[in-house]
Amino acid sequence: MHKTISPVEAKKIMNENSDIVIVDVREEEEMAEGYIEGAVLIPLDTVESEVENKITDKDKTILVYCRSGRRSAIACDIMDSLGYKNVYDFGGIIDWPFERVM
Repeated sequence: MHKTISPVEAKKIMNENSDIVIVDVREEEEMAEGYIEGAVLIPLDTVESEVENKITDKDKTILVYCRSGRRSAIACDIMDSLGYKNVYDFGGIIDWPFERVM
């Protein structure tokens, strides 16, 4: 079962742990508008088929976001069903108060 955390909590995890994966589940053209540094793009409609190829360690800490928080919640549910153990939904980039890569 994934946990929902705030952007501030997500940033703290990013700052304190180098061995994490940040997943952006938006579409490629949305990512071009700005994204969180180090994020891996896995659009929501490909999560089920692609995530196991891109993230092989199901115990790794995974932080997931989208634009507003709807798609990230769905993606986290999919990852839960695939056996990922440490999945955190931190909502949408529209609520991200920190730096973005443009």
